Amino acid sequence: MFHDIPAAMAARMDELHELNTRQRAEGMPRLQRLRQIPPEIGRFIALLAAGAPSGEVVEIGTSGGYSTLWLALACRETGRTVTTFEISQAKVAVARETFAAAGVEDVVKLVHGDALEHLDGLDGVGFCFLDAEKEDYLVHYEAVAPRLVPGGLLVADNAVDFEEALRPMLDRALSDERVDALVVPYLHGELICRRRGR
Repeated sequence: MFHDIPAAMAARMDELHELNTRQRAEGMPRLQRLRQIPPEIGRFIALLAAGAPSGEVVEIGTSGGYSTLWLALACRETGRTVTTFEISQAKVAVARETFAAAGVEDVVKLVHGDALEHLDGLDGVGFCFLDAEKEDYLVHYEAVAPRLVPGGLLVADNAVDFEEALRPMLDRALSDERVDALVVPYLHGELICRRRGR
């Protein structure tokens, strides 16, 4: 999976990384700029997604599509598709360019809109990556957790960097008897929840 990343995908990953770095350096407001995970977290979620049980692969918070590319690698490996949700029209436009340039439109379904309005049609989630607005994490968690298949994984980004803002969701997940959960203190921190059962 990591040893044969297509050249077009790798090139688009590099472009997005450079754009993200430039936007940060220019001081673009957080809500407007692309926000993306570092490549190490990309590999991390790709490995988890590739090993997740059968079920829908979902991403909440597409941004420019960088993390989606890593999930697309896992989906190619396992014969699945990833459905990714983004509410910003500007970011949807960048993501569409990303998926076309990287040649992953066959395994990526991009939905412009609030995931909460579309999750009803996605029962049976095997893997979910949550990287949306921090104030919405709890409501997204509550929407996804009951839709996880037994053994299904939900991974939420920024569990350490934004620990204070995410405290209500973290407390809920870590005490939720439907899942086994822990925070992995790697880079920005990842909350990992596994739906209990077989």
